Amino acid sequence: MSTYRGSCHCGAVTFRVASEVTELTTCDCSLCRQKNALMTKVHESALTVLSGEDLLSVYEWNTHRAKHFFCSRCGVYTFHRKRAAPDHFGVNVFCLEDFDPTSVPVRATEGTGMSVVDPNARSQWLGPREGG
Repeated sequence: MSTYRGSCHCGAVTFRVASEVTELTTCDCSLCRQKNALMTKVHESALTVLSGEDLLSVYEWNTHRAKHFFCSRCGVYTFHRKRAAPDHFGVNVFCLEDFDPTSVPVRATEGTGMSVVDPNARSQWLGPREGG
């Protein structure tokens, strides 16, 4: 298992990711497009905030299921709790030390359709199909 150390730009927020990075993703939702996010998905148990947890601000929109965390000092997006997989985080790989994003394949994901809350969603379908 690989371990990576990450931080925001000013270094106030630091974290550790203990996970193999086998795929990176982009997302075409309005938020990810504007922050130019390149992410890896890790289980919540693989992400540990080491310092600056009190400096993390959270941005929520639409269903408020996803939680996008960023440093309240420098404004850098560090990671987010995923809407479609709430027990996972999407980690901004540009925050990881000694990680080469060109060494891992990138997959484009469709997030635009996740911006709509379906009033007819079936309760057994979690994530983007369910309001909340």
